[in-house]
Amino acid sequence: MPSHPAPDNSQPLGLTVYDMPQPVDVAQAHGNRTWAGRWRMLALLLVCASPVVASYVTYYWIRPEARRSFGELIEPQRDIPAFTATDLQGKAEPLNGLKGQWLLISVSPAACDATCEKNLYFQRQIHAGLGKERDKVDRVWLITDEGEVSADVRNAITGAWTLRVDPTELSQWLMPQSGHALSDHLYLVDPMGRWMMRFPAGLGAEQALKLKRDLERLLRAASSWDLPGR
Repeated sequence: MPSHPAPDNSQPLGLTVYDMPQPVDVAQAHGNRTWAGRWRMLALLLVCASPVVASYVTYYWIRPEARRSFGELIEPQRDIPAFTATDLQGKAEPLNGLKGQWLLISVSPAACDATCEKNLYFQRQIHAGLGKERDKVDRVWLITDEGEVSADVRNAITGAWTLRVDPTELSQWLMPQSGHALSDHLYLVDPMGRWMMRFPAGLGAEQALKLKRDLERLLRAASSWDLPGR
């Protein structure tokens, strides 16, 4: 049987020497990873927000009819607050629980004077006139005192959200046009819970039709992301 040659222990060991990473290089690599992560997060946020942004851009800048908007755009838009309201039975309801739908809002004391009755009437008519799109819109009546709501008014608000709110808290969110009361207007809140439009006081049939057209254009512009129901 052939024998293997004995190892030559006289030869030096071969070593491969690697440079140690420099602190500057390590810091730079970490910084690059951090910036890459931030850019990916920003890209994800833009992808998520792009349908909403696109609908507003389409409505306010691209469509020519946006320049003939009847409602007044609120800048900056105001998020629906988290304060607690109560329904007519006294049950507590978080106001921001209304998010998820377009909200057409009327405000007044419980006594509901002629302006209030007219706003509630047009609110109901506009909602009904939206046809199949009305499932994306909720009517809301915010009552600013503890007064009694009459039977006639209760019948007029069937199907609407009716909540009592603290008027001081409400005034930190919704605001009337200069020279007017909060109860003179109808207000529009988008499904993200942002107050975005206020409609002129003194609604009549012609003005209510213009309001309805504004709402229809917004619903069309948001059709790619807005779904019926909460």
